[in-house]
Amino acid sequence: MERIAEVYASALLQAALGRDAVGSVGEQLRMLVDALSENRNLMIFFFSPYFSVQEKIDGLHRVVQDADPLIVNFLETLIERHRMPVLFAIQTRYQQLLRAQMQLLPVEVTSAIELDADTVESLGEQIGAQTGRKVELTSRVDPGIIGGIVLRVGNFILDASIANQLSQLRKQVAQA
Repeated sequence: MERIAEVYASALLQAALGRDAVGSVGEQLRMLVDALSENRNLMIFFFSPYFSVQEKIDGLHRVVQDADPLIVNFLETLIERHRMPVLFAIQTRYQQLLRAQMQLLPVEVTSAIELDADTVESLGEQIGAQTGRKVELTSRVDPGIIGGIVLRVGNFILDASIANQLSQLRKQVAQA
C-alpha cells in the first residue's frame, strides 16, 4: 500500500508543480482527508465496494465543490481505479514529498511551559542556519518533561529535559 501511495502522491505533486499549485492542492487534499476522518458515513461511501464508480463520482461532485480541477480529476482517478482507501496514505506521502521538494525541515520544540514566540523563532532560525534548510517550526507544551526542552529536528531528537536527565541519573544509580 505504501508503494501505491508513493506513486499517486508523486504523480499529484508533479502535476501540482506543473500548475504552480502545490500549496492549494495539498491544502485541499488535507481538507478532504479531514472531512473523511470526521464523517464515518462519507468514508464508508467512498471506500465501500457496494457503491458503483459512477455513484461515487456523482457523490464526489456533490461533496467537493469549488475545488481545484486537478484535485477533482485526481479523486476521480482514485475512484475509477478503486484506490480511495489509500487516500490517507497518499495525503501523508504528498506532504512528505512536498517538504522534501521545498527543502522544509520539520522542527518541533517541546517545553514544560509556554515559550515566548521570540525564543521559539530564535531556535528555528539557528537550526535553519546550521542546516541550510527552511524550518517548519511547531511548538508544544508538555508538563511531563518537568523543565528544559526537547527538540525534534526531522528524525533527530535532542532531549535536554529534566525528566530525561532524571531518567539517566536513575539508570546510573541502578548500575552502581
